Amino acid sequence: MYEGVHHVSLVVTDLKKALYFYEGILGFSASEERPQFAFPGVWYDFGGTQLHLITNPKGKVLRGTDELDSRDGHFAVRVKDIPRLLKKLDHHHIPYLNKPENKTPWHQVYVSDPDGNLIEFNGERQSVSERDL
Repeated sequence: MYEGVHHVSLVVTDLKKALYFYEGILGFSASEERPQFAFPGVWYDFGGTQLHLITNPKGKVLRGTDELDSRDGHFAVRVKDIPRLLKKLDHHHIPYLNKPENKTPWHQVYVSDPDGNLIEFNGERQSVSERDL
């Protein structure tokens, strides 16, 4: 009956800051599929799943904090190269919660966007020797 997650929508209060974070830092590419709504926003496509950023200056982020807590509400993006992601986050001085060893079979990294929306990035675990290279 269900085919998968079509999209996740997040409220952002400052589109300029959000675009810098999602495009300038994370490297997401905007989708051309977004209609011309009466409010600003952007859509990103991740191979069949989309992320919709909806600008609402009065919007309330569900979490209400930018604290990095892996048990808080979040969505997850699969990453091909976790070490590359970590280098990018370090380069831009983005705080993250790094969980290479956890009870899941993948490496997890949690970040908060400028509005406090929590994102998990996950990918294949590397062996100890691969991490030391």
